[in-house]
Amino acid sequence: MGEEEKKKKHKHKDQKSQPQKPPRRDKSATGDPHFKPSADVKGIRFGGQFVVKSFTVRQATPLELLRLLDIPPSCLSQCQSLPFPSTTTYLPTNFTILAHHAWHTLTLGLGTNKSKAVIFVFESESMKVAVDRLWPRMIPLGDVNKRLIRGLTGCEMSRFKFRKGCLTFYVYAVRRLGAAGFSCADDLRRILEALEPKAKENMTEGYHSIFKKFGWLR
Repeated sequence: MGEEEKKKKHKHKDQKSQPQKPPRRDKSATGDPHFKPSADVKGIRFGGQFVVKSFTVRQATPLELLRLLDIPPSCLSQCQSLPFPSTTTYLPTNFTILAHHAWHTLTLGLGTNKSKAVIFVFESESMKVAVDRLWPRMIPLGDVNKRLIRGLTGCEMSRFKFRKGCLTFYVYAVRRLGAAGFSCADDLRRILEALEPKAKENMTEGYHSIFKKFGWLR
């Protein structure tokens, strides 16, 4: 009995000496798993093709975004103002498009010929205007993660990724840290459905829960 008591005491002492793990925190301040702080959300991926980081993207005009989404100009007559007023889009420059094709040729098809486009849908037009004052009109792809995504301190994002034609689209819904809901959810839905018309059927990368959360599933 004496040996058993000693073993129990020794085991109890070891348990006390082990550091206690801190309680797990939610990634989002609101506990919403679909939004993560800007420091934690996934950025643009390059794989091993580091040369692509030097290729540049530029801010697009609202009309360029409409053409990109294949939204006919006739829809403008039904709107009192340009659609997607809280959206900022970065598209590849002409040089970047040519450089991607050259890189694809030089690497005998091993290098990607797909350019990258980044769309930020902010929770309000005023937030977009404030951020646009700080963001550059043109930026290397390698700086997008650090300057645009990580640089939005005090914000949280939801990330989507699509491939359409010769472009890979990264879409970020941006709201203030700790905010509830997303006031521009309709604009986000229209953009996602334009990029992936079958998004509701495919429901990859957790899109099912996203569409259900925003009430887009019928």
